[in-house]
Amino acid sequence: MSYRNETSTFRASFGLLLLRVVLGIVFLMHGWQKIHTWTVDGTAANFAQMGVPAAELSAAFAAYLEFIGGIALIVGLLSRLAGLLLGLEMLGAIYFAHASAGFFASDGGYEFVLVLALGALALAFTGPGRLAISGAFEGRPRASLLA
Repeated sequence: MSYRNETSTFRASFGLLLLRVVLGIVFLMHGWQKIHTWTVDGTAANFAQMGVPAAELSAAFAAYLEFIGGIALIVGLLSRLAGLLLGLEMLGAIYFAHASAGFFASDGGYEFVLVLALGALALAFTGPGRLAISGAFEGRPRASLLA
């Protein structure tokens, strides 16, 4: 591999590291908030008011997905799966909670949630990069499952 390719690969991996860690922290903190600040029951009551189907189950799933998925993104393990699930969850949040408020987050709109959704889905498509726990497995059989 040439120096130019190695530099490009490192830059891409560093960019993915930044994206993973920042998104991971945001999701981790939102999951923590749903579990410890609002409680899962309080989140379920809020979800029920918004018309989210199976509000109790949805609240528990969202809380723990955000918490565990955030950790997965930060360390770069199972990040494709975490990115996919978190991205789909955020698209659901747009549909059930934010779309009717318009675009801007300051009005309760979907601006911020859209960025989270697409950032998470981007990681689902690209993988975590080499600067991740799963980066140690790159090039090995079934590495894509760990990424």
